[in-house]
Amino acid sequence: MTGDESPLVVAVEMGYGHLRAAAPLAERLGVEILHCDRPPLADVEEQKLWQRARTAYEFISRVSQVPVIGGPLRKSLEALTAIPHLHPYRDLSRPTAGARFLDSLVQRGLGRGLADELRRSGRALLTTFFAPAIACDAAGARNLHCVVTDSDVNRAWAPVQSRDTKIQYYAPSLRVVRRLASYGVPESRIVYSGFPLPHELLGGPQLPVLRENLAARLVRLDPRGAFRDLYRDELDHFLGPLPTEERRREAPHVVFAVGGAGAQADLARRFLPGMARALRQGALQLTLVAGLRREVEAAFRAALDEAHLRDEPSVAILIEDRLEDYFLRFNQLLASADLVWTKPSEMTFFAALGLPLVFAPPIGVHEVYNRRWAVESGAGFEQRDPRFAAEWIADWLDEGALAAAAWSGFMRLPKFGLYRILDELSRADEEQPGEPLHLQQRS
Repeated sequence: MTGDESPLVVAVEMGYGHLRAAAPLAERLGVEILHCDRPPLADVEEQKLWQRARTAYEFISRVSQVPVIGGPLRKSLEALTAIPHLHPYRDLSRPTAGARFLDSLVQRGLGRGLADELRRSGRALLTTFFAPAIACDAAGARNLHCVVTDSDVNRAWAPVQSRDTKIQYYAPSLRVVRRLASYGVPESRIVYSGFPLPHELLGGPQLPVLRENLAARLVRLDPRGAFRDLYRDELDHFLGPLPTEERRREAPHVVFAVGGAGAQADLARRFLPGMARALRQGALQLTLVAGLRREVEAAFRAALDEAHLRDEPSVAILIEDRLEDYFLRFNQLLASADLVWTKPSEMTFFAALGLPLVFAPPIGVHEVYNRRWAVESGAGFEQRDPRFAAEWIADWLDEGALAAAAWSGFMRLPKFGLYRILDELSRADEEQPGEPLHLQQRS
């Protein structure tokens, strides 16, 4: 596709999740990410609507983590992101208050600028946030594609009139397939694709980069060979000979990434004192990810000072001023990472890269389901007492538990989302949506 023929790739900055999903798609399509809440797609009045929603969400996310005073806001966040039990299977298509609230914002002009641009250009829409897709659907636009960015979703992801929607959804999990169907979205409008992971961490549909990174990571995560000895034949079949020299080359690398809103940056103050000895002795490496937030960087530096680790060479902070630079450096960091400690946001899907995850407490019901999805797949762990993180990480290394989690994530979770979504876009035909692809065997 040329730039004029490619879809408009549209996201919104509410944390990094929707942008992180959009970035690899835009890169492979050769287009820039447009923000539906900024010019040229949103005028001043529409920008105010988006800003109020984003400010409220980020404030609730951060303050809900504060002891005592955060309790009421935690309940508000849970109500905002509520997802009903999926079982028993039943019709859940009745619009919730959240779905009706979004519909009211659309009637007031939310997404109007994007809908006008689609009419003007005749291009398709590829968005990683539900509101732009729903707004354009309400405006009568066609060729709409929406990438879901959680392993389960609430009713707001589907329009009020869900059975009539023209949106094509890309589901990162089978649970999302079932969930959207329960909300009334026609099965022909749901594709089980997987999450769009970065191309530079995959290397293509044959996954050459992923396999190379995983082979080295498994050696670092299993210094005693507990896991590698048990699964030697399987590892040799899928990865070939492992680079055993990695065990002597570098200490395991822990990445602590707290999310775009910086909601859990204070965790570093709790775990750094107990991790200081392992870091000084070279038993661990640590990178603290602040993203674009200077206030989070300042909190990390203060925590390092308290733990007397400010000049420790085995500790680094990742901070950037531009989103594009941050995503680039973060993906480079993940290539050499061995363990990612994060809240169960969109980062949950990165376990498919063979990256074992340790989950900080979830923020919102959707993150509860994300964590459960990964843990039940054997790809992640709930964090234990942060004060003793160095000890439980050391135990997992000795037992081969982290290597086992890396292998489970690689084998059990969907890795091909980026390429499947691009394939679907290349043959999308609004008049002939085809068979419900989620019924095909896809891993």
